[in-house]
Amino acid sequence: MKILVTGGCGFIGSNFIRYMLKKYSAYKIVNLDKLTYCGNPDNLKDIEGDKRYAFIKGDICDKKIVDKIIKDCDTVINFAAESHVDRSISDASEFIRTNIQGVYVLLEAAKRHNIKRFIQISTDETYGSIRKGSFKETSPLHPNSPYSAAKAGGDHLAMAYYRTFKTPVIVTRSSNNFGPYQYPEKVIPLFITNLLENKKVPLYGDGMNVRDWLYVTDNCTAIDLVLHKGKIGEVYNIGASFEIPNIELAKIILKNLGKTDKMINYVSDRLGHDRRYSLDSSKVRKLGWKPSKSFDIAIKETINWYKANTTWWQKLK
Repeated sequence: MKILVTGGCGFIGSNFIRYMLKKYSAYKIVNLDKLTYCGNPDNLKDIEGDKRYAFIKGDICDKKIVDKIIKDCDTVINFAAESHVDRSISDASEFIRTNIQGVYVLLEAAKRHNIKRFIQISTDETYGSIRKGSFKETSPLHPNSPYSAAKAGGDHLAMAYYRTFKTPVIVTRSSNNFGPYQYPEKVIPLFITNLLENKKVPLYGDGMNVRDWLYVTDNCTAIDLVLHKGKIGEVYNIGASFEIPNIELAKIILKNLGKTDKMINYVSDRLGHDRRYSLDSSKVRKLGWKPSKSFDIAIKETINWYKANTTWWQKLK
């Protein structure tokens, strides 16, 4: 199998590429990445010399480069996205361009070249907020930020191509990921690195916004399973079912780093801040998936990674 991975120098994409090359000796991967601020070549420095891996700098909105690359691949996995909610609130233009227009360009190319599988990587944020219960794959999308609205647009477009053209699309929607190589503007690496620098951690509002935390490697194993066993034209939720308020998340990180609650700095709440995300992941679990690590173990491993890789994140901050 030869896979075109888009956005492979980002957080989840780089972890996925490393995971797949380690697991499948016969697979080849082409990584197309624009190298925006959060696309970091250092994320895959350890596999640069692997003959099964090729990196191409380019934009998924560029029809010519996408067409040139995709014709030699049989599978597309689209991780490429603008993904930071706060940035989308400040300026949504790049989110609309990449998360919708970029998906369109990829789908058109996939249609022309008869791609066997097209995996659209998405997020639980497209469903919006939920007070009780959990979102199923059949739940209506109700995004509440420009970022999640753009992702929902890309998802709708992908599924429309399946229904109209029979493009072999599958959509995965995961809960909040964390782990190594995550850009330090995101909450967990931001909190960890701030505390390692003896800086306070900024906590939105009352800290009671609830998220379901998924270790990035577990998301990678789920995407791998969906790639090989998932049904074309379907959506698969991927969540670890570990839901905690942000205040509890902060306290866990503080405790692991030997800090007190005095290091929490309460800041004004984010505009349109979703109160709670929750996914019903029974569908992907029926394929045989389950998280491999408890949150307690995974967060400790993540903290230790940031401790051991200060040169990686210090230049980004």
